[in-house]
Amino acid sequence: MSDFDPNSLKYNDQGLVPAIAQDANSHEVLMMAWMNAEAVAHTLETGRVTYWSRSRQAFWVKGETSGNVQVLVSLRVDCDRDCLLMQVNQSGPACHTGRRTCFYTDVTDGAEIELMAPMG
Repeated sequence: MSDFDPNSLKYNDQGLVPAIAQDANSHEVLMMAWMNAEAVAHTLETGRVTYWSRSRQAFWVKGETSGNVQVLVSLRVDCDRDCLLMQVNQSGPACHTGRRTCFYTDVTDGAEIELMAPMG
């Protein structure tokens, strides 16, 4: 076992790595967002999942404004070190649309089917 260094990950040209959030209990995939080395380090230091917002060019602590917090349970690095899987405890919806997951649209036989309505 060795100490983890966020700089050991393989980031894209913008210095970002995709990060998938998965519910630690149900294993449901909740969302995908981007992280840079500082966001990864902040997440590990605080236990609060922190992403990098490409549109705002700023850090985004999940739930900071919405209250729908993601608490880190575990962080896994894929075999190529270019993607992260975070198991989290999610309070409230993970998606900005108010749904539990961002992956609420199924495509079957060329048709889109909405699997869930917004929460609450």
